[in-house]
Amino acid sequence: MQIIDTHCDALYKLQQDKQLNFRRSSQLQTNLKRLKAGNVKVQFFAIFLDPKVLSDEAWTKTLEQIEIFQREILEKNREMKQIKKWNDIHTLKENEIGAVLTLEGAESFGNDFTKLEQLYDFGVLSIGLTWNNANLCADGVGELRGAGLTSLGKEVIIENNKRKVLTDVSHLSEKSFWDTLEIADYVFASHSNAKTICPHPRNLSDEQLKALFQKGGHIHLVFYPTFVKMNEKKVSIGHLVDHIDHICSLGGLHHIGFGSDFDGIDEFVQGLENAAKYPYFIEQLLKYYSEEHVRRFAYKNFLSFISSVHP
Repeated sequence: MQIIDTHCDALYKLQQDKQLNFRRSSQLQTNLKRLKAGNVKVQFFAIFLDPKVLSDEAWTKTLEQIEIFQREILEKNREMKQIKKWNDIHTLKENEIGAVLTLEGAESFGNDFTKLEQLYDFGVLSIGLTWNNANLCADGVGELRGAGLTSLGKEVIIENNKRKVLTDVSHLSEKSFWDTLEIADYVFASHSNAKTICPHPRNLSDEQLKALFQKGGHIHLVFYPTFVKMNEKKVSIGHLVDHIDHICSLGGLHHIGFGSDFDGIDEFVQGLENAAKYPYFIEQLLKYYSEEHVRRFAYKNFLSFISSVHP
């Protein structure tokens, strides 16, 4: 069964360690060998900057990750094809894997719309305005004051709407989330879970999830154990199933996908240590849900979502 995974941090890891090889390095949870073994058809690659990066270095670091994406992911691997517009997913050949470039945090461009335009030109198809901290666009979930979008942040979302670029609400403060839902045409949470099941600030409340679904948005489950089951030494796939059950009970059957956060995590759900483990994950899900429902979670829901973005 094919998989669409809407979040990994391989670019950041490749930037931190230039010796890593995307095709086979075991330190990469989303290396090419593992993506193939996991039947991953489309993998999203996030541009993420260390919060310690100085503002005047942010654009240089961003361009470096884009260059890594182009050279190490695309140019060196004929199987990898960049998705620069959503319809490109439907043109992938049987042996090809789609690569989507995304942005996690507006620190990359600050308040410079020329840089934002360049990011769109590079093929960025999803933008999360924040990581956990605040920036010029919005407060993240870790910012104590809990403010919402700034005027700049609202302008960025309007640009996303014009270009049919997704606005990602994972990592936003709750106020930023609600502000975003008011103006974003194409909104989803690329890697978050249900707060009722796991009360971590990174997860979404029932009210947020219901509103997200009413807006036509999606939530893609994250596999980081702390976001799945807090204070549990051994987090299992069964704990992830609890999130799926709850989200479905809120009307989310057609709005769920996967956003692993591989290469951004160093703890794992048992049996989900890297992208090669997806077939085992699917096998376990089939014990709880029909094949049609599992196909929806794995890829069909997201394909329906982007058909509304780019008919």
